[in-house]
Amino acid sequence: MTTTPRTGNTPSRILVAGLASLALLVLAACGSSHVVREGGARVSTPKYGATTTVRRGDTLYRIATNNGITTLDLATWNNIAPPYTIYPGQQLKLYPGNGRRTTTTQPSSRPPATSRPAPSAGTTATTVPRPVAASSPFSWRWPTEGQLVGTYRAGDPTKQGVDIAGAGGQPVRAAADGVVVYSGSGLVGYGELVIVKHNDEWLSAYGHNRARLVNEGQVVKAGQQIAEMGRSGAARDMLHFEIRYNGKPVDPLGYLPKR
Repeated sequence: MTTTPRTGNTPSRILVAGLASLALLVLAACGSSHVVREGGARVSTPKYGATTTVRRGDTLYRIATNNGITTLDLATWNNIAPPYTIYPGQQLKLYPGNGRRTTTTQPSSRPPATSRPAPSAGTTATTVPRPVAASSPFSWRWPTEGQLVGTYRAGDPTKQGVDIAGAGGQPVRAAADGVVVYSGSGLVGYGELVIVKHNDEWLSAYGHNRARLVNEGQVVKAGQQIAEMGRSGAARDMLHFEIRYNGKPVDPLGYLPKR
């Protein structure tokens, strides 16, 4: 269940470079689970040395199809396990094995992820859905104790949740009832990660753990311990916590009880 912590990089730097690269969990990009539908390319055409960066609204299927690769191959080449979750900012390689990667592999002008124009920096914050807390059907709980050292910022792929500092090994608990849809370390930058699906619209993610105490498919209750705090993928003992609504990150502080 445990992995050797990786230190030396801040969470923000890892998120920007590789993203804290998916499962996030779990976690629209894809915040909710996406079943891979095979289609488009029937035989993959690897692009050795090439990578692509996930943008808001991308799915594994769309990226694979746009690049002449089957979704299954793309998932396998990037060690993406079910539920095949990807995140904005995550870097995916477009080739198998240990093919050589260049330092300038991404195209200078990549088509937008959707048919609509990409929002400008000045309008990003207003276009990110942030449902009011009253719209949530859950009584959210704080997932752990500790000092808040990082907060959510709309439109910033490095600040899609909150960071809570604490001591290694302290309990990390489910913020609401749900089912574990991801438990692993396949998302670069998130370390040991647990993603809990609460219903078809809501899920939560718990990253940088020292140990994961639940398995995929396991039903958990609000307040149940699901992991131990750690620093896997981080420079200090802390929990990175996200809440996502219909795949999009929302500010956890709008749903968690006031302290």
